Amino acid sequence: MTDPRTIRAEVRGRVGWIILDRPDVLNALNDAVRAEVLEAAARYDADPGIGAIVVTGSDRAFAAGADIGDLADVSGAEAIVSGVFDGWEAFAALRKPVIAAVAGYALGGGCELAMMCDIIVAADTARFGQPEITLALIPGMGGTQRLARAVGAYRAADLVLTGRMMDAAEAERAGLVSRVVPAAELLDVASAIADGIAARSLPSVLAAKAALRVALETPLAAGLRFERHAFAALFDTMDQKEGMAAFREKRAPSFENR
Repeated sequence: MTDPRTIRAEVRGRVGWIILDRPDVLNALNDAVRAEVLEAAARYDADPGIGAIVVTGSDRAFAAGADIGDLADVSGAEAIVSGVFDGWEAFAALRKPVIAAVAGYALGGGCELAMMCDIIVAADTARFGQPEITLALIPGMGGTQRLARAVGAYRAADLVLTGRMMDAAEAERAGLVSRVVPAAELLDVASAIADGIAARSLPSVLAAKAALRVALETPLAAGLRFERHAFAALFDTMDQKEGMAAFREKRAPSFENR
């Protein structure tokens, strides 16, 4: 891996951290950010020593949207041929749980990146929105689709069509974020969540994430079939035997992730 120029990638225990680091432009997303985030994320996803991933930015901004300077002169044909945002779907397809720790602005692509994660922990300073309409555009990284699924069609329409921002409290009420915490506690809370997930049996964590994603993409009957098959398959893991033995023996389990 080349030295990152737009992110910092750190391993802390069994958790891989991706820290967006373009403070001069409020962590705006561009091709370099995408390449470096995807490289770090793929590396963490493939590493058996990593059980969870955290993505965060700075106190001022998680990510304040796409880098407008890179997009201002792009033609429609260029946007289609180059697949301006296509690569981000690889991030959304990560198998391991991803926690977004959001402080400050999460706008446009920043809001969309947060919505690609499995858990969003928001500081009380966080601000979310899809302001693309103010630039005569619409969201292009899944904003219309994931936002509608997260907060419902009517609130999503309010946000996308007006371009307004919502604060952390409204985002929590709407169901966009998992929890809101004081800004000073954000990284500690995100770390505790990630550490807790990473301490679980990896096969069961992967199965749980896969089943949750299927719930958003299939009819109920198909989702229930997937869940039952995944549930049954876990009975063939050593960790399932260890987990139940530990429960019977009233001790902490010692998982081997197999």
